[in-house]
Amino acid sequence: MRHYHRIGLLPEPPRHPNGHRSYSLRDAVELARIRRLVELGLSLDEVRDVVADDAGSELAEVLAELDADLARQEEATRQRRARLAQLLGQVEEGGGLPAESPVSPALTTLFDEMARVSARLPGPEPAMAAKERELLALLETATPDGTDQGWLDGLMGALGSDPEAVARAYEVYARFDELAQAPEDDPRVEATTRAVVDFLPPEVIAHLGPTREWEPEAVGGFATALFADLAPAQAAAVRGAIRLLQERVR
Repeated sequence: MRHYHRIGLLPEPPRHPNGHRSYSLRDAVELARIRRLVELGLSLDEVRDVVADDAGSELAEVLAELDADLARQEEATRQRRARLAQLLGQVEEGGGLPAESPVSPALTTLFDEMARVSARLPGPEPAMAAKERELLALLETATPDGTDQGWLDGLMGALGSDPEAVARAYEVYARFDELAQAPEDDPRVEATTRAVVDFLPPEVIAHLGPTREWEPEAVGGFATALFADLAPAQAAAVRGAIRLLQERVR
């Protein structure tokens, strides 16, 4: 009550000589109405506007907006529950979830295939494979629904159309692992560059941007973080692949 008085939502009644407020039946009616409006979900600012509008038109508008907002929340909740059901279904089927979860169904399928290929390797999984999963999950998270996801569509198309594509990707990952402690002028850099060029489809390269944006003196933002996370020879191989691939699609 005192808060409602302070914000001007409910007029403060007169006081008795002893300092106590003297509330009337009308005050109780107004307070009850305020409580009903708040319980519907209206903010106190909206309640103030409604109470000040004797004709009731303000209330009708506010209720319509509130209903539309609740409908949006219901749809968002429905989509979230559908996604949760999908993830829980994978667990119930015994497939488990990738360590990078939650990700989209497309990436989940890809990561599952990577796990199958990795399990068949004679040794441990290349560190670059794990780095690739983290990068794909990051890029997907940073790409809101409805925006251009050509880089992911192209990659998924290349991996999904050829059962051996993921196995070939692991050969590229192994080459990158070999460069972890190598200098930038190591002859294996060029071989790794060629391996990337032979693997990636043009659809992915079309979303890399102009070559100059990836040069050391011009690079910034995401690319800076990407190259900083690679060893010098690995970064050199990636830059070389970008240059060759963009020349190929010109």
